Amino acid sequence: MKALLCLDFENDIVHPDGKVSAKGYAAYNAKYESTNHLKRAQQQFRAAGLPVLHVRVGFYPGYAQQPKGSPLMGKAHEFEAFNLNGWGGEFFAEVAPQGDELIITKHRVGAFHATALELTLNTLGVTELYLAGVATDMVVESTAREAHDRDFAVTIISDCCIAASDEDQQRSLINMRKLARIITSLELKC
Repeated sequence: MKALLCLDFENDIVHPDGKVSAKGYAAYNAKYESTNHLKRAQQQFRAAGLPVLHVRVGFYPGYAQQPKGSPLMGKAHEFEAFNLNGWGGEFFAEVAPQGDELIITKHRVGAFHATALELTLNTLGVTELYLAGVATDMVVESTAREAHDRDFAVTIISDCCIAASDEDQQRSLINMRKLARIITSLELKC
């Protein structure tokens, strides 16, 4: 069975007022309309009765789960970024979960690390994962590698992914071609 995994589409990352969106993510989304493409992909999966899962990154108040020594996440507490109890940790409205769609919360880059994602996918009978996310070169690539090594068939929906720059996007897609199929939302067939 196929499933769509929507990775880190949170206000702090995608919304123009988000704490880290100024790194280029909001501008990339505005330029390429990635969340509009994702919305259509979500609708296609939902219409086919296939699972749409949502993964978010963040930390609860007190930031006990935060890797303070991380170059990527080490200062999140100073800016109150990725607060799972605040607006920034909420899903971007355009592509937010609907109904009883499953939500996985993570505290690191990859969606499989210390989460119930693999158990959930196996329980649902998922064998094919379709990935969309922000950032392409971070959560999408990390999750694609882990999914591949767990024997899932991996497909990246490239126009449903957001990077900080065109260079980051292209470099990551080139890397992932070695372990995943790369398509656009126009090529998606559920």
